[in-house]
Amino acid sequence: MCEECRELVDPKEVKLEEVFAKYKNSKGALIPILQEAQEIYGYLPEHVLKLISQATRLPVAKIYGVATFYAQFRLTPIGRNVISMCLGTACHVRGGAKVLEAIEKEAQVKDGQTSEDGRFTLEIVNCIGACGLAPVISINSNVHGKLVAEQIPEILAQYE
Repeated sequence: MCEECRELVDPKEVKLEEVFAKYKNSKGALIPILQEAQEIYGYLPEHVLKLISQATRLPVAKIYGVATFYAQFRLTPIGRNVISMCLGTACHVRGGAKVLEAIEKEAQVKDGQTSEDGRFTLEIVNCIGACGLAPVISINSNVHGKLVAEQIPEILAQYE
């Protein structure tokens, strides 16, 4: 392949083609294909769903149905920093709602959304598994616990 041609090839699409080859003759491989495609792209863009449809010979509507049914799949890009806000029983009882309010205000984001500047994505979860630290958030797998709303601006400032 010529050098100019190599520059025109999207490396993500090359990886996606490798995924398709890996599952070529596997029945029921849609979920692993979606998982690996999301790992490559960070989410599942519309053009990727169409490529998956072509590769699997499944209608785009079916693929979209599976991707929207499972919470693990994203159809929009995520922020550079993912905030998981626990609102399980312990976090709720210990003031999680006020911490959530502070996050929404400071990061300018609501549950399931990404801030306009692409800095934060907020997701509310039922449990992080750190009930002794309630209320607790996780940002990019870094856990911050025993929170009060007033701490949120300083914590979020650490994540540019």
